[in-house]
Amino acid sequence: MPTPPTPTSWRIALPHTAAAVPVARALVRSALAEIDSPATDSDTAELLTAELVANAVEHTTGDTPIELVVELFETGCQVEVHDPDPAPPAELTVPWDTVEAAPDPWQEHGRGLLLIRTLSASCGHRPTGSGKAVWFTLPAVPAQRPPSEA
Repeated sequence: MPTPPTPTSWRIALPHTAAAVPVARALVRSALAEIDSPATDSDTAELLTAELVANAVEHTTGDTPIELVVELFETGCQVEVHDPDPAPPAELTVPWDTVEAAPDPWQEHGRGLLLIRTLSASCGHRPTGSGKAVWFTLPAVPAQRPPSEA
């Protein structure tokens, strides 16, 4: 029986500053550009990656770098952000009916976890030896056929 292909992965330490957000987006965009088919929705992957990195920077303290891990599979991708705080992210994996309230539409913040929960195929968090990893997965998107000529 043939062995399944191993995932392609990237791992990079990022500064614990807001400057990490565009770097993470660029890495995800570059990683997804390396695979042609099946493709993952790179716009959604970039958006959700930006949310994870921004949350890690905003909601954790210290100078310890955060780490971005991108894994590409034939079935899609998984993105993880590792940070030094072991506390789980609020409202990422709690049941929808226990979420306190919808984000205030007039506020600049408060939609990141909602976006991750809504747009990803799955998401979650897990403890690590130095804090936690927060992750999401996106499925591969089948290639679109060009419109047939009439």
